[in-house]
Amino acid sequence: MEAGSKKTYAPGECYDYQLLIRHILESPRVYSPDREIVYRDQFRMTYRDFFERTGRLAGALAGLGVGFGDTVCVFDYDSHRYLECFFAIPMMGAVLHTQNWRFSPEQILYTMNHAGAKVVLIHADFLPLLEPLLDKLTTAEKFILITDDGHIPASAISFDGEYEALLAGAGPDYDFPEFDERTKATTFYTTGTTGLPKGVYFSHRQLVLHTQAGIISQGAFESVCRFRSNDVYMPLTPMFHVHAWGVPYGATLMGAKQVYPGRYEPETILRLIAEEQVTYSHCVPTVLQMVLGHPSAAETDLSRWKVIIGGARLNKGLALAAMEKGIQIYASYGMSETCPLATRANLKYHMLGKPPQELVDTLIMTGLPAPFVYVRLFDPEGREVANDGVSTGEVCLRAPWLTQAYWKDPKRTAELWRDGWLHTGDIGYINPEGYLQITDRIKDVIKTGGEWVSSLDLENLMSQHEAVSESAAIGIPDAKWGERPLMVVVVKPGYENRVSETQLREFLVQAAKDGKIPRYGVPDAVRIVEAIPKTSVGKINKIQLRKLFT
Repeated sequence: MEAGSKKTYAPGECYDYQLLIRHILESPRVYSPDREIVYRDQFRMTYRDFFERTGRLAGALAGLGVGFGDTVCVFDYDSHRYLECFFAIPMMGAVLHTQNWRFSPEQILYTMNHAGAKVVLIHADFLPLLEPLLDKLTTAEKFILITDDGHIPASAISFDGEYEALLAGAGPDYDFPEFDERTKATTFYTTGTTGLPKGVYFSHRQLVLHTQAGIISQGAFESVCRFRSNDVYMPLTPMFHVHAWGVPYGATLMGAKQVYPGRYEPETILRLIAEEQVTYSHCVPTVLQMVLGHPSAAETDLSRWKVIIGGARLNKGLALAAMEKGIQIYASYGMSETCPLATRANLKYHMLGKPPQELVDTLIMTGLPAPFVYVRLFDPEGREVANDGVSTGEVCLRAPWLTQAYWKDPKRTAELWRDGWLHTGDIGYINPEGYLQITDRIKDVIKTGGEWVSSLDLENLMSQHEAVSESAAIGIPDAKWGERPLMVVVVKPGYENRVSETQLREFLVQAAKDGKIPRYGVPDAVRIVEAIPKTSVGKINKIQLRKLFT
């Protein structure tokens, strides 16, 4: 089916139903047109309003020249506006690029140019990130300013309109086209151990199937943390990160009340939980720790709150602390390449009825495969590993929503997909009950607060210091962030008493200020050692290093 075609069907000829994001909106139109979508204490609307605003946004973008296949880049906090972008942009046949504003300037520039962003929607708070890059953007033609108060700040960027003003000037009845369900809908970028960020993208068909599977896995099984249409949903995973794990699409399909917190401020989050009666969220462990550690948490009733933890391992201490507050909690697993749903720590029927404290070891596991997901473990020779709870192998996946390729990157695509399986780079085991547990990562990427940090990028930077002979970056366990980078350094002869660990760390701090690495990638500490352990083939032995420093 051609983009925008309006086929006339003859008598007896069936409608070729395509799995398009716009079809997600049909259920809430009927079931819950008057349910609310809330942004902090600043904005409230019904789903009926949302449908209208989605049409207005599409009309405004079309008026700026956005057409089928064009990429629209979005910089914003978690908001009702972002939700409108989740739908309006791909429903036009355009591509939504959710920009990670935590990237370094170098990474932001690369990803925008690589994605081919034509139009940029940007919150005023993020203008300082983009303004220095303006003359290096190769594809961006139009800029739309997003504000919470309507104030237009002075900027080097020439704006083509303010978000709310553009919506007010556009009609609500945009005629969304029909097109093939395999049309690219969204893209974003993920970082790894080496090189520049990788472009991950998904079609309409993949996102619709992912939405359906998410609803089934979260609502159909009798377990903890069930997500139903009568829940009040608030994401605590950034919407730029794997579509906030895809849950906004599911929440919208069910017509659940949605609450968007904007900037993650623990006091605001706790207030919204109390005032809007939030019952369902998802986040990385760091965010939950931040919320529970705030003084207002002691005064807030969290007994209705259900929280899914992903992005880093849910440790037992955090799970028990949440349970003590009455929170229902369990772990989930996925990655950018998997859209991200792969597994959830749902309980089996024979486990039901036991107190959650007795089931905590199961609830913190990586989990059971979600519907339509195949999980297999393979050893380095490609042989399948037994599900005996002991034998480990690389976690490999099949599901209908896994990214088919890295955008414009055939080499790394070939590494990702081998023998018809998506290779996660994670090591784990599967117990006889079928629960997966991730134990390690093949590559030495460091994951801190749900964000990836390249150990090789850190080492490359450290090597440029005049006093450094050799360096290695590793991730060490951290109670707050899951992992934090540690830099281990051997200094050149003659520098033993001339350079300190503090001075070496300041070198990396300056690199972050210069945009060479993200701020969260700066190691908490640098340790000077006499020698770095090596493997038998002369490579840095990071397994041994972790043993020495943990």
